[in-house]
Amino acid sequence: AAPSAGAGTGAPRSPSVVGCGGAGCAGQDPETMGCGGRFADTVARATVGGALVEVRWSAACGAAWARITRASAGDTVRITAGSSEQEGAVGAEAEAYTPMVAADQASDAKACATLVSGATGCTAPD
Repeated sequence: AAPSAGAGTGAPRSPSVVGCGGAGCAGQDPETMGCGGRFADTVARATVGGALVEVRWSAACGAAWARITRASAGDTVRITAGSSEQEGAVGAEAEAYTPMVAADQASDAKACATLVSGATGCTAPD
């Protein structure tokens, strides 16, 4: 899946615009459900090797996902919030994002990457 390009504003939830909320977003695609773009903010980031790993969080959806850019095919990215976890893998496009996990607060989520080079790392809050 291609990453969201929008920086977002974390706008309040609008049921007519977003397609899920909280636990109902778990495992869903943030773009398909309307949680990305203007409804999301980057709340944490890290550089792992040459890749950029970010936590994207949507207050409107009560959910978070991880995004990795400047990556290589085979790199993986993982989002965790509490006991929930989702993973995504980078293909030929050098970027990827994970399905969502429920996250009431931005600080509930953490993203980690494992690169094919062997480098690993996780985000810290912005």
